[in-house]
Amino acid sequence: MRRLWRSMPLRLALVLVVLFGTVSLLSLAASYAFTRAAFEQAIRDDLAQDLAGFRAAPTAGAVALLVQAESEDTDPGRLVLSYVTRSGRIYGNGAVARDDEGFHIISLEEGRATLDGEYLALSARLHGGRLTIARSRAEIEALRPVFFNILWISLLPTVLIALSGGLILARRSERHVEVVRRALEKLSGGDLGARVKTGPRWSDDLLGIGKAVNGMAEAQERSVTALRQVSSDIAHDLKTPVQRVSLRLEALAQVVDDGEAADLVAQTREEVDGIAAVFQALLQLAQVENGALKAQFASVDLADLCRTMVEVYEPTAAARKQRLSFDGPDSLQVDGEKNLLGQMIANLLENALRHTGEGAEICASLQYQYGRPVLLVRDNGPGIPAEELGRVTQRLYRLDRSRNTAGNGLGLSLVEGVARLHGAELSFEDAQPGLCVRIQFPSA
Repeated sequence: MRRLWRSMPLRLALVLVVLFGTVSLLSLAASYAFTRAAFEQAIRDDLAQDLAGFRAAPTAGAVALLVQAESEDTDPGRLVLSYVTRSGRIYGNGAVARDDEGFHIISLEEGRATLDGEYLALSARLHGGRLTIARSRAEIEALRPVFFNILWISLLPTVLIALSGGLILARRSERHVEVVRRALEKLSGGDLGARVKTGPRWSDDLLGIGKAVNGMAEAQERSVTALRQVSSDIAHDLKTPVQRVSLRLEALAQVVDDGEAADLVAQTREEVDGIAAVFQALLQLAQVENGALKAQFASVDLADLCRTMVEVYEPTAAARKQRLSFDGPDSLQVDGEKNLLGQMIANLLENALRHTGEGAEICASLQYQYGRPVLLVRDNGPGIPAEELGRVTQRLYRLDRSRNTAGNGLGLSLVEGVARLHGAELSFEDAQPGLCVRIQFPSA
């Protein structure tokens, strides 16, 4: 929801709503001011016309009679007529009074109450008396709520419609952007077959982005596939000659007497065996990344497999004065290829045993987290520096402190390949101290 409110379509809709509201507000304010001025001018014209009519009366008595006649049926709340003769007598339905607060209009009816509201008045001396005509501004003041109602009636539906349209566009855009984001996440996670699946309702700009991402993914997949094929071909072509060299060294070791020459042959055989192990690991990694082994997936008891691998490596741990244990349920079923899962667990245990010193404790455990099986291999060794965590699964990559220890830098690469093949997520965490390798399998 937070991403939805921060999306560009909704922001544009909000900007348009604010812009339209401002323009509408200014237009209505200008209309209100113009209409108010027009009404006020009309009242002033009516006052001038009324005064001109009374000026036609020839005498003060005639003026008084006209004022008295017209004011009898006139509401003083709308029109006030007042004629004060030279002697001080008042004719009409009202009179003008003045106090410290200013001028007021008083009704001449019973009670002589002060009339509420504002009036526009015109006064003139006529035949020795003073004639005052005042018209109420109530019609002008009534314009304000009318215009406020017009403002709400016009703006509120527009705002609601614009926001609703913005939300609809934002949700649609958010779904399309989510498709692109998931494809990029899969690509960054190593799934080079991930693609952005566009649809007919996609906008041209998102279609262009989707095509660009797919083009980049295809180019990357071709490059990586070619590189893997080259490494696989090299490993396959050199595996047989290396094995022949190993056999010949074995034959040579049988005819060489003990001494410096025998030691040299033994060392050479050890190096050749290491080279053969690298080629074998590269071939196995290529086979895993090919994905063809998915056809052999079946239900595997991961708990029993972990328990067996721990028992296999317990003598090695004891010889190195290390403690290896397993913690997990009696049975935990996952879908996968048993030999590959066993190789993955073996690589993790070997890696932990090899890179932790005497007295280290290594624990392989299984548990459920949010309904998904999780394999954890935790140790209390030196761990891996944070800046190196993103590179330890690269082929043939080794930490500087590990270059003098046995290994070829392909163990964790194979672990990552097997995890990806099984749809599992591989991550490395700081165990404080040590390293914790987490492999989270998909839910059954």
